[in-house]
Amino acid sequence: MTDLRALMARWPGKSAPEGGSEHPAVLHMLDVAAVAERLIAPLPCPDPLKDALVLLCALHDLGKISDSFRRALREGSVQRFRHWEITEALLWQHDARLAERLGSRDTRRALLCAAAAGHHGRPSQKGKELNRSGTGPGGDWQAMLDAAGREAVEDAALVISAFADLWPKASLAPLASLGEAKRLTWQLNGLLTVADWVGSNAAWFPASPPVDDLAAYLEAARSRAAAALEKAGLIAPPPASGALFDFAPRPMQAACAGVPLPDGPMLALIEDETGSGKTEAALILARRMLAAGKGRGLYVALPTMATADAMFRRLRAVLPRFFDGAPTVTLAHGRAGLSEDYRDLALARERDQDEPGPTEWLRDSRRRALLATVGVGTVDQALLAAVKARHAPLRQYALSRNILIVDEVHEMGDPYMGVLLRQLLHIQAALGGSAILMSATLPLGLRAELVAAFEAGAGRTAPADPGPAYPSLTVPGVAAPAVMATPSPRGPVRVERLAAPAAAIDLLAEAAELGAAAVWVRNAVDEAIAAVEALRARGVVADLLHARFALADRKRHEAEALVAFGKDRAPRPGRVLVATQVVESSLDLDFDVMVSDLAPMAALVQRAGRLWRHMDRRPADTRPVPAPVLHVLSPDAGAVAGPDWAAAELGQGVHVYPQGALWRTARALFEAGEIRAPDGLRALIEAAHADDPLPSALEAAALRAEGRAGAERAHAAQNVVGWEDGYRIGASGAGDADYPTRLGQPQRVLVLMQPDGAPWAGGAWGVDSCQLSEVSASKARLDRLALPACDPPPGLPDWLTRTRDFVPVGQGGEICQGLAYLAESGLLFA
Repeated sequence: MTDLRALMARWPGKSAPEGGSEHPAVLHMLDVAAVAERLIAPLPCPDPLKDALVLLCALHDLGKISDSFRRALREGSVQRFRHWEITEALLWQHDARLAERLGSRDTRRALLCAAAAGHHGRPSQKGKELNRSGTGPGGDWQAMLDAAGREAVEDAALVISAFADLWPKASLAPLASLGEAKRLTWQLNGLLTVADWVGSNAAWFPASPPVDDLAAYLEAARSRAAAALEKAGLIAPPPASGALFDFAPRPMQAACAGVPLPDGPMLALIEDETGSGKTEAALILARRMLAAGKGRGLYVALPTMATADAMFRRLRAVLPRFFDGAPTVTLAHGRAGLSEDYRDLALARERDQDEPGPTEWLRDSRRRALLATVGVGTVDQALLAAVKARHAPLRQYALSRNILIVDEVHEMGDPYMGVLLRQLLHIQAALGGSAILMSATLPLGLRAELVAAFEAGAGRTAPADPGPAYPSLTVPGVAAPAVMATPSPRGPVRVERLAAPAAAIDLLAEAAELGAAAVWVRNAVDEAIAAVEALRARGVVADLLHARFALADRKRHEAEALVAFGKDRAPRPGRVLVATQVVESSLDLDFDVMVSDLAPMAALVQRAGRLWRHMDRRPADTRPVPAPVLHVLSPDAGAVAGPDWAAAELGQGVHVYPQGALWRTARALFEAGEIRAPDGLRALIEAAHADDPLPSALEAAALRAEGRAGAERAHAAQNVVGWEDGYRIGASGAGDADYPTRLGQPQRVLVLMQPDGAPWAGGAWGVDSCQLSEVSASKARLDRLALPACDPPPGLPDWLTRTRDFVPVGQGGEICQGLAYLAESGLLFA
């Protein structure tokens, strides 16, 4: 062991802190292996294979045994090759030694070695080239060995043998196929990334001088690993067993409490009307799934940051009954730090580790947020596991440990996101994870596609579709109980068409005079601004809410809307809210009268869910109008005179949704004359998604839309990870923005500044005040304007300043010719 001790001294793994000493690469590798060993232990594979995976994790930083890395650490020199690239080169060089200890075929070993080496978020792109005679390394392979140096190449062989002695039973022989090895590469890379992050924490694994006994050091590292995982927040408490809610269960909740749980990865689809308690039903089912060993926590994915914030508030109250102990909890999206609920939870956790909340380690990175016992965030954070973005395997691993709950899943059925979502479900099942999907308006065709994707990932054939019953609980592989359709306490919602915007103005003005809480949901911001101005000109008290406010102003308008139109509002406020799609799901609002621009069926059903919502607080006989009516501003579906059908009624809002979807919705909705929930929803949803011919005047637009849809599907197919190819070929190291999780009109972000240079939101400049002062708008529209050139304030991080334009707002709100900003109206284009 004397030679090994000298070897350790030669090759540092971590630089020396001030006044401290270097941490040898060999010992750092064992630190990470000790953490990885605990993460690998729950995997459903034979012990010899688990030991082989731990051994490969131990060898993850073999490239730190190199001249180039040592010079970079001690002298700051620039490396031609990264240490993790050299790791793979060294493992290639000593593959015979690995084969002697691990067995299996060389292709399978190479795949797993690449996954271990590429633990910094991307696989190596260096090729295993031979020399001209084909007898040894050539090209980049030889260049990487030269960068390591002859002594390092020899020492790497000694380390491989010494580590193999620590796991003498390690074997890759249980790998049944090349396909199984490829699947395992993703899992190995993901958990190794976590192990490396934990094992690199100097507070948990302090620097050590070289040691004589590797086995003794490993035993000590194992003890430190157990404590480190606890401190990081990666050990989940068990689920509790008491009652989760105090109220009597509704039919869907009762069904979720009693449905049989199939063996293996499990998918459940919960379909019920808005406001029926789907979230509570999902939580009841999820806790049963945790108790059955189908996960150790939850990640709840929502369509937007606003809906994620709202869900986070709801879950806070449930957590004490959900787990038998304090789980780690995170909010995962780009503006999580602005959530008061999340900040309160984090502060409570800092004061008392027995309180639910995020650990400091989890808060340190948005990627780590998915590793918490309970995560709430946007679906985009989950979909990044399915695209070729950096650290996709880390996200895959984090999600597969938890029950993935996706709300409003129908909103993710567009051509691009649909491909990503199906790939995500496939991966979740392939890694042994489970999922629950929720929707009020899921088309049967999309349901079948999602089931097929998950079941294929689990290695199963999708069962026959359970049929069109609604409400519906679908659990492939078991006979789910029928869910009784309970009529809505508000009764059916009558549907009436309004032929022109002027009719909507008249109706809303009359409603306000009666004392009603009224709303007009518009498809586009410009039309919303015009509508609120028209109402105010009539003397109507009208509020405005849309997505083109600076975040600070939007939060203020949302808070005011909740007071005026929310659950606890006055019975006769006599005012109108004009809003865009932001009111569809994130805010708990209750209107007496509703007008909506024509939109796809799912959106209209969602909007109608805010009509006569809280009947327990405001029964029918207390409302200013006799019955709930959804007034839809729409042209006549039976009179399509030309391709600009609906433009006169909807203005710019006609371009937000495909014309075919609008026409089919108008036809189905006005023929039905009502929205009868829940039993009538399935027929409306399917009619709006029918594939029958469109009027001839809309055919050209439909063909263009189909062409765009095909291009988006092809784009998505290029962007998703090559799951079947394994990590080295199927992954990439690009940034998140290079592989978007959704397509749409490109946006440009403006950071508004007061005339004196202060943030629009007030206070001193910082990340929070900057984000609170942001407003986004169409890049194409902004690019046509001469925005004032303004340097960002000093001290802001580069990731923030390089993606935003800082613009001062002058007196009267003017930013430049053609563009202004007013706190009560938002961003205004001339």
